[in-house]
Amino acid sequence: MNKNPGEGMAMASHVVNAAGRLDRLPIGRFHWRLFALIGAGMFFDGLDSYIAGGVLGALTQSGWSDLGLNAHFISATFVGMTIGAWFAGIVGDRYGRRTAYQVNLLIFGLASLAGAFAPSMPWLIAARLFMGIGIGAEVVAGYVMMGEFIPPQQRGRWVGALAVITNSALFFASVMGAFIIPALGWRWMFGIVGAGALLIWLARRGLPESPRWLESKGRLAEAEAAMAGIEAEVSRGAPLPEPSRQVQPVRKQAAMADLFKGAMLVRTLVGSMIIIAISVALYGFVGWLPTFFVKQGLDLNHSLGFTAAMTLGSPLGNAFAMWLSDKGGRKAGLLGFTLAAAVLGVVYPFAGAGLQVVLIGFLLVFCIGVMIGVGWAVYVSELFPTEMRMRGVGICNTAGRIVSIATPYAVVGLFNFGGVSAVVFTLAGILVVMALLVALFGIETRSRSLEDLRPEEAAPPMAAPAMAPRPQA
Repeated sequence: MNKNPGEGMAMASHVVNAAGRLDRLPIGRFHWRLFALIGAGMFFDGLDSYIAGGVLGALTQSGWSDLGLNAHFISATFVGMTIGAWFAGIVGDRYGRRTAYQVNLLIFGLASLAGAFAPSMPWLIAARLFMGIGIGAEVVAGYVMMGEFIPPQQRGRWVGALAVITNSALFFASVMGAFIIPALGWRWMFGIVGAGALLIWLARRGLPESPRWLESKGRLAEAEAAMAGIEAEVSRGAPLPEPSRQVQPVRKQAAMADLFKGAMLVRTLVGSMIIIAISVALYGFVGWLPTFFVKQGLDLNHSLGFTAAMTLGSPLGNAFAMWLSDKGGRKAGLLGFTLAAAVLGVVYPFAGAGLQVVLIGFLLVFCIGVMIGVGWAVYVSELFPTEMRMRGVGICNTAGRIVSIATPYAVVGLFNFGGVSAVVFTLAGILVVMALLVALFGIETRSRSLEDLRPEEAAPPMAAPAMAPRPQA
């Protein structure tokens, strides 16, 4: 009970209405600047993740590493990504989205530079652990931060575009590896990523903190200042439309345990299963299908069609997800393409040679790309209220990363038990389970304000106090 009613009334009479004001803004220069800086950071995040294949090949060929050390390198990456996903959620909800984003970019930028100067493979593995922490945290922070600034009618398109940028790094990593490693050596790969990440870190220091988060913490003066700056940059002196609604923020310290109670528990399970299923699709289907081909007696040339399908299908699927999220809806799109991926995953290992393999492989990776764009990038972060959004997304990503660590071992065990059929039917079954969870418990989030998606039991009081006076944009 409030011991000082006057103080409570004063607090209630000063509401920034960050959500209502952000949601009514037309897309302007601010949004493009935000997208460019977040997208650039996520591009280098993806680049840091995807350069591993070319670097490890070069290290093995030169004798600087061997298969056992390479395995430790890969394991360190996934362990780091798991740690990063977990702590990004905690830091982002406690200290702010911008703080979490800048810290993790600095971590993998410095770690990449350290990797470029590693004197031995054990040192490179240690540096890779910290690169992984930054990589795992960047994915959590980037999607959340972008989503909190974009109006609901276009949120799917803009957040989905980040997935296009992140996954296009696979193509650029392949090109860089082909030209840079033979000419300059593998160290330059880490050096370029590290230098690029630090340059983006410097450029992003001027980005504002999320006004939604600031207001949810009761930091109203800072939220108002951030909103006024954003409105001025978007309007450029022209009048802006008045907010059509007013949202009273929730100013409370939500505990981590709240994510495992009532309606939030259901959403945490749905979000975690989405990222787990996508991780299984990536590291169970995509990662192991070339091996399945060899085991079935197909020659190595068939894997070239698969590689081409993977490189092209993923960003095209991400791009399609941009349109699908805002036009067809998150829930229906995620359901349809998850079930399609399950069917194609079962069919693909038994496809004939030539064009059939390439076509089915392309469609499979395309479906997975849509799942990443709609589910991982856009939908999961929309399931959680502002005061616990980063921790919710962090928990879901942590679950996915843990499964990524275990998936290779599970695939080997299943293959030894029942061959390709045991693997693909198990993995397809996981996708079907995810689809059922989304169908039964998922919500549709298209074109809805983030505040309108709050579970009813966690909704703030309906009374809408007057907003504090604010400067005109």
